Order: sequence, then C-alpha cells, then structure tokens
Amino acid sequence: MKKPAFVNNEVYHVYNRGVEKRLIFGDDKDRFRFIHDLYEFNDLLPILPSNVRLGLRNPALCLGVELPNIERKNKRELLVEILAFCLMPNHYHLLLRQIRDGGIIKFMQKLGTGYTNYFNLKNERVGPLFQGRFKAILVEKEEYFRHLYNYIHVNPLDLVVPEWRENKLNDHKKALEFLGSYRWSSYLDYKGEKNFPSVISKKLGTEILGNEQTYNKDLNEWLSDIQKFGEEIAQLSLE
Repeated sequence: MKKPAFVNNEVYHVYNRGVEKRLIFGDDKDRFRFIHDLYEFNDLLPILPSNVRLGLRNPALCLGVELPNIERKNKRELLVEILAFCLMPNHYHLLLRQIRDGGIIKFMQKLGTGYTNYFNLKNERVGPLFQGRFKAILVEKEEYFRHLYNYIHVNPLDLVVPEWRENKLNDHKKALEFLGSYRWSSYLDYKGEKNFPSVISKKLGTEILGNEQTYNKDLNEWLSDIQKFGEEIAQLSLE
C-alpha cells in the first residue's frame, strides 16, 4: 500500500501486524511495554538512555491507571497526537494526528525499532517483527472518523465473538462488558474510566463523538446494526 503524504493536523489510521501474522504481544509485559513506548517515543528529542527510561522488567510499575512519571530535563515535544489505539495478539491499530513536520514517520520509526529490539531481546530472536513498514490511510470524512473509533475499539471482540463482523452478535450487553474489561485499547478512557490517559489525546474525539454517555450509546447502536456498516468495515480490515 502506498502511503499518503503526511500533512500536519490531518488524521491517519495507522496499523501493522506481525510478520507471517505471528504474535507480537505474548503477555501483559509486552502490552505494557508497547503502550509505554507509545508514550516514550512520542517526542522530538532522541530516545533517552535505557538506564533512565522505564524498566519494564518489573511490570508492577505499570499497574496504575497512569504510566509512571519519567524524569526528564526537558518537556516532551510531541510528534503526533494519539487519538485512539488497540492492541491485538498479532496486530495493532493507531489513530494519529500529525502535529509536527515528519511526525508520523519519526514516531513510527522509533516505535517499531524500539519495540522490536525489546521483543527480540526478550525472546532471544533476530530479524523483523512486523510485516514490512506500517500501513496508513488518510481519514478524509467525519463519518469515516466515527467508524474508525468504533472499529478500533471493538476489535477485541474478535477474541471472544468474531461473528460480530457478520452482525451475528446476540448479546450486545455482554459484548460491551467484555470491551469494558479489556485494558489494551483506548476504549476505557473514552468510556469515562482512566486507563492510560497520559498516552492519548481525547479532545478531538470528544468534539466529534460527544461525551462518555453519548459515545457509549453510539457504540451500542453501531454494534446493533453492523451490517449497515459492512462496506466501511471491509475497508478497515487488515486483509
């Protein structure tokens, strides 16, 4: 897929998966590490030395609702706004708004390299972890923007009720309860529960999606009539 020209203040759906569809998140330590990297690498400044970065050899450091404070001499100079995210066993989805020239390219290079180095060291492997360079799609229409938030946040249903994609979801309440128990996306923060608030920027999403109550109602309605959005879902698929 040819990447779009990344323009400041535009929003992009960015995603990638493991090479040969392999697992890229094997346990909670991996997932915490990737989310920490979303925070840490979103900075114009070079990556801090490992001895002053967060050491995830002790995952208990990350069990709070906020990532631990990282001591810095300078305030972060953000490359992008992370509007939404979701981690799945063999892939991830990000919704990014570029706020600095070259921001998405710089951020994704640091993220991909940093997490791959961590994963390879932990698992005593070598070589690429991801299936080529990341994929990116420009979000041009507000309606598509709304679908993306929903699609990204309901992706975890693939783990328990994959038939949701075919509008064969019988228990919407149970599905939403599962999503509310899944930590590895930005859904909980948009639902009104602090999960990883230091990682994401909710301002733009809230302007379009409304408050927590409005968004939860909209997501439930979206799940209830998924066939109506079949074409949009097909466009959002990794396949």
